[in-house]
Amino acid sequence: MSSERILHAIEQGGLVLPDGPVALFGAPADAPLDGLDPTQITVIQPDAVAFEAWKNRGIAVQTAPDGDYAAAIVTLPRARDLAEARIAQAAAHAPLLVIDGAKTDGIESIMKAVKQRASLDGQVSKAHGKCLWLKPGDALSDWARPAMTQNAHGDWVAPGVFSADAPDPASVALAAALPETFKGNMADLGAGWGWLSREVLRHEGVKSLHLVEADHAALDCARKNVTDPRAAFHWADATSWTPPAKLDVVVMNPPFHVGRKADPALGRAFIASAAGMLAPHGHLWMVANRHLPYENALGENFKEVSEVGGDNRFKLLHASRPSRPRR
Repeated sequence: MSSERILHAIEQGGLVLPDGPVALFGAPADAPLDGLDPTQITVIQPDAVAFEAWKNRGIAVQTAPDGDYAAAIVTLPRARDLAEARIAQAAAHAPLLVIDGAKTDGIESIMKAVKQRASLDGQVSKAHGKCLWLKPGDALSDWARPAMTQNAHGDWVAPGVFSADAPDPASVALAAALPETFKGNMADLGAGWGWLSREVLRHEGVKSLHLVEADHAALDCARKNVTDPRAAFHWADATSWTPPAKLDVVVMNPPFHVGRKADPALGRAFIASAAGMLAPHGHLWMVANRHLPYENALGENFKEVSEVGGDNRFKLLHASRPSRPRR
């Protein structure tokens, strides 16, 4: 959400926010609130990291709307299906809808599609993006989507989740590389909708598996896709989550994007977190894009590191014996 565009819309564009509660759908954790009354705001944020950040700022925050609002402001996500679903959800809960987004996140095409369905009350352009507003009624109801649907493989997925159509090829390769002697108490960091976790649980030696995922919708899907009683589900930031006891194994296909940019720091944080939650004899099995430089981070956190497979797209990495406690 660009407070610069919102403020410009209020001061120059004719946007008038009514008195009463305002819902911010998908607002990032660091979004300024210029032009808004913090006491009237409720943030709708399904990401555990951003959820906690808003909570720490003293702003009311929920994973989903539980009532109606005087206005709703939607921060446009990159995924088109999630964008449409979020806009429809916001429109169903407020008579005034504001949509704010960057050009690189698809605001132009969204605005064109909105204008085919309803008349805009106004729009402004600023800071490489647009802010538009309207009274949608039910004009955008065709964008509404179920919270979950089954893909062609029968797996439950939600709008915007990673690799919704099929398991990610990197995760498939990692699952195939796991040893048959796999055993102990484990965690899948960044578990998504649960495909890799389900494969891990095919190993009889697994005593328990903690699925740690920040996306509330993805974790809800995982609960339906992974029905093994050895599984436990945690809506949490994988870089700060602490297991109930030290683990034998961590598996992960960590995310490597923050917004539109590849950010190796995120993967490095996953590696450090994995090292901290493993017992001295513990093992990390991970997959990463070939170009991401994780070897130094692995070497700093583990005594033994090796590449065990991959191709020109990604690499399979095994690390063992965490070098020092991280927590």
